[in-house]
Amino acid sequence: MSMPLNDAALDRIFRNARTYRRAADAWLDKPVTDALLQQAYDLAKLGPTSANCQPLRVVFVRSAEAKAKLRKALSESNVEQTMAAPVTAIVAADHAFYKHLPRLYKEEDAMPWFAGKPDAIAATAFRNSSLQGAYLLIALRALGLDCGPMSGFHNATIDAEFFAGSEVKSNFLINIGYGNPATVHPREDRFAFDEACRIV
Repeated sequence: MSMPLNDAALDRIFRNARTYRRAADAWLDKPVTDALLQQAYDLAKLGPTSANCQPLRVVFVRSAEAKAKLRKALSESNVEQTMAAPVTAIVAADHAFYKHLPRLYKEEDAMPWFAGKPDAIAATAFRNSSLQGAYLLIALRALGLDCGPMSGFHNATIDAEFFAGSEVKSNFLINIGYGNPATVHPREDRFAFDEACRIV
């Protein structure tokens, strides 16, 4: 565990990885297999969450029928790129996550931390599903896929179409496929370490 990843791996996950968006031709005509999506989730689920609460729920949208439902929720500027993506992941949070804590977190009884406390539930579900969504994006990149994470959609429509009758709420979307590098714009600036960080 003490050995760092080599430069090729770091390039793939971070340095050379780009966000694919804003163009119908952002994606190559190359399918994304179910096995790769499962492998990406199986990696992402290992990332840490508070009290191992694991609120992440994902719908991988691929079929024409599911894409038609997704389309209803998209901002106009996101329709073309999303419909062209081989798969779109709806990254969501289960607000009933705490009911699974007796299975997932055996160090102590953590259900009283959340039961009847909607603010704690909402904050924990959002924070940890966001973390897990980022783990999923990194896992997808590590497996050779490209991603286009985005907001720009109507959450209530997504929730009604894909999570009706549950306590699952959408967080953000990730378009997934093999990106067309010809469509990528120059990388935008990033803050330097000294601009964003302090060691105290």
